[in-house]
Amino acid sequence: MVFVRAILLAYAKYGVDPAGALERAQIQPEDVNDPLGRVTSAQFEALSFVAMQELDDEALGWFSRKLPWGAYGLLCRASITAATLDLALRRWTRHHLILLDDIVLELSVTEGVASLCARERRDLGSFREFCLVTVLRYVLGFACWAIDFRIPLLRADFPYPQPPHADVYPKLFSENLHFGADCARISFDAAYLAHPLQRDEAALQKMLKRALPLTVLPYRRDQKITARVQQVLRMPNAHLPGTEDLAEGFNISTRTLHRQLSKEGASLRELKQKARLERAKQALARGAQPIKRVAFAVGFRNEKAFARAFRQWTGESPSAFRKRVRPAICNPADISKSS
Repeated sequence: MVFVRAILLAYAKYGVDPAGALERAQIQPEDVNDPLGRVTSAQFEALSFVAMQELDDEALGWFSRKLPWGAYGLLCRASITAATLDLALRRWTRHHLILLDDIVLELSVTEGVASLCARERRDLGSFREFCLVTVLRYVLGFACWAIDFRIPLLRADFPYPQPPHADVYPKLFSENLHFGADCARISFDAAYLAHPLQRDEAALQKMLKRALPLTVLPYRRDQKITARVQQVLRMPNAHLPGTEDLAEGFNISTRTLHRQLSKEGASLRELKQKARLERAKQALARGAQPIKRVAFAVGFRNEKAFARAFRQWTGESPSAFRKRVRPAICNPADISKSS
């Protein structure tokens, strides 16, 4: 409930009555000052959503100027096109400073540990705890969503004494908590920085419609392993990744990869065959390279094996498929005759 009271501070700062927001979140006004009071994540999400729009401040009064509705989305859009989480977070910290300078976000790596620190440049007053907790949760939630993996924190630090409600912190961050630190900081294995982003603009648009759960709940994967494997296999690499490479990219064993795919009614062999077929179709439709070269490019040792497999997949030969999907290639001799 202490975080609910922090939102009500923003209403007081801007001189707006919070009664309607509390009602929509189904929070009784008489419960707000209960020192042992609790709200559900759904109630807190609802209150935050209404408050951000009513006050037109996604920072909810923390800073010297408002962050208008949509500012969080700008940070996400500036980061989503990055190739890796490392680049995405560095973009996030840089663009955050463009939006405001009340706090500075710093990403650093030391001896295999990545740390994201929120340093205060001005006194945040009564908003301090709620601000620092939420800013770190914003970044952590986005990072987990972007790579579609729950990043386990090694520790979390906060620059104020341990609050009476500290029992909520492990749910939001880590069991390894430290108060009275030099800055608000979350730390995790730096290996996660090398993970490629798994999301695109369409996924971002969908996420932003309900982004707040990422800040109030531990991340849970929303993509099945089959879809994630298909995403990787569609990437325009020179060769399809091996089973070990796929498993390593998902931070699981090869055995676990096969087991999870089996639970979803899929197999890695079938997914790879489908990926090879799609690559073959694209190569045959777009280029004029010999079919033998296409066969090698999609992983076949010889043209005959490729032709046999392609016919099984599609019901026609590679050459027949090429003729059907591509415009007829003009013969130079025909051109000279017609001229």
